[in-house]
Amino acid sequence: MNLRYIFFILICLSNGCREVFVPKPRAFLSLEYPKATYQKINSNMPFSFEKNKLATLEIIKNDYETKSIYLKYNLLNANLHLSYQPMKNNLSTYISEVEFRTKTHGKVANEVFEQKFENLETSVFGNLYKLSGPVASQSQFYITDKKNHFVSGSLYFETKPNYDSILPAVIYIQKDITHFIESLRWKN
Repeated sequence: MNLRYIFFILICLSNGCREVFVPKPRAFLSLEYPKATYQKINSNMPFSFEKNKLATLEIIKNDYETKSIYLKYNLLNANLHLSYQPMKNNLSTYISEVEFRTKTHGKVANEVFEQKFENLETSVFGNLYKLSGPVASQSQFYITDKKNHFVSGSLYFETKPNYDSILPAVIYIQKDITHFIESLRWKN
């Protein structure tokens, strides 16, 4: 047998035993958050509500006309900004402001979903706007009794709006927003 032929076979055998590297497919992080447990809040706001124990309450502004609070979700790096204003026959103006903010964010959103709320027993009426895609705020909403009170809210994350990454947190907090709206009671 030819020495060159044996040498060729040995080289082929040694190269054939190498490990082949295959790139892993892209995957997204699966996040699990604690089950939401709610506690009733009786703040100096003209309404009471239930908030998730995961969120901390921070009063931002408290004067006669406007009262603002944050529900801070430190674990999720998010803030739910709530603003209260007494109404003086200007409901349409307040609703227009919320809808303008929603339309501004909606220009870059993939989709805007509107959810209406109406509870005649508690005089709680409002809309929740859920925005998907790379927007700065994934949720905008308002609540009113149509006579005296108006509350608006916006959800913001303290991070770049990479929608795929924050989607689990968005869904988690949107459930809290729905609970907030359903548990809200006017004090007077």
